[in-house]
Amino acid sequence: MSHNNFYITTPIYYPSGKPHMGHAYSSILADVFARFKRNDNYKVFFLTGTDEHGLKIQKAAEKNGLDPLTYCNKISRIFKDLTKKLNLSNDDFIRTTEKRHYK
Repeated sequence: MSHNNFYITTPIYYPSGKPHMGHAYSSILADVFARFKRNDNYKVFFLTGTDEHGLKIQKAAEKNGLDPLTYCNKISRIFKDLTKKLNLSNDDFIRTTEKRHYK
């Protein structure tokens, strides 16, 4: 990477439940840092998203009477909506169930 490139990511959140204050906190911190670097003439790529694999996801889906992908679609939409409500400047929102993740 050249001097003027900067990459930042939030944790890739585990959507076994709805977002909480901790998710907002780390997202806002990453956003502030991304905006600061952009203001300092860096080309910034800011990533956030959800990690949609694992036993916790399966159990949460079962508890809600849904298959894991349907459950993840529902909860990940809430996480993605949170980026808009918080006015985050992220460049991408990745979901580990997306086809591009497997490439």
